[in-house]
Amino acid sequence: MIWEQQVTMQTDMLVDWDAFTQARSELGAGFVRILGYFQEDGIKSVAAIEVAMRAGSAAALVLPAHTLKGEARQFGAEPLGVVAEKIETIARTCVEKRDAPDAALEHVVGLRDLFESTMALLLREANPLVERRPTGFGRRAVGGM
Repeated sequence: MIWEQQVTMQTDMLVDWDAFTQARSELGAGFVRILGYFQEDGIKSVAAIEVAMRAGSAAALVLPAHTLKGEARQFGAEPLGVVAEKIETIARTCVEKRDAPDAALEHVVGLRDLFESTMALLLREANPLVERRPTGFGRRAVGGM
C-alpha cells in the first residue's frame, strides 16, 4: 500500500494536471491531435538530443532541447520541461564557449525514460478508455475461453 502511494505521488509529480486541463480546454477539439504531434516531436527531439550528445555537439543539442522544453510545458509536463531547459542552457553556454557539452550528460541519460513515463500519463489522461479496452475479441477477451 505504501509503495503504491509512493508510485502515485511520483507519477503525479510528472504532470501539472491543472496546466494539462487548461491546455485541453484552450485547444478544444484539436487537443488529442496536438498531443499526438507533441508525442511525435518528442520522440524525434529525444533521439536528436541523444545523437548530439554522443557526437559531443553542443550546437546540435540546442534546437531539439528547446522544442521539447516548450512543448512539454504546454501540456503541464514541467519536470520534462525543466530537464530539457537544463540541456538547452548547458548547450547554449557550450556553444558560446566552444566547449563540449559534457555537463549535459547527466540530464540526457534519464531523458528518454522521463519522456516515455510522462507521455504514458498524458496519453492515459487524454484517453482513459485505452487501458480498459479488451485485448481480444468477443468472449475470449472477457471470459478467458
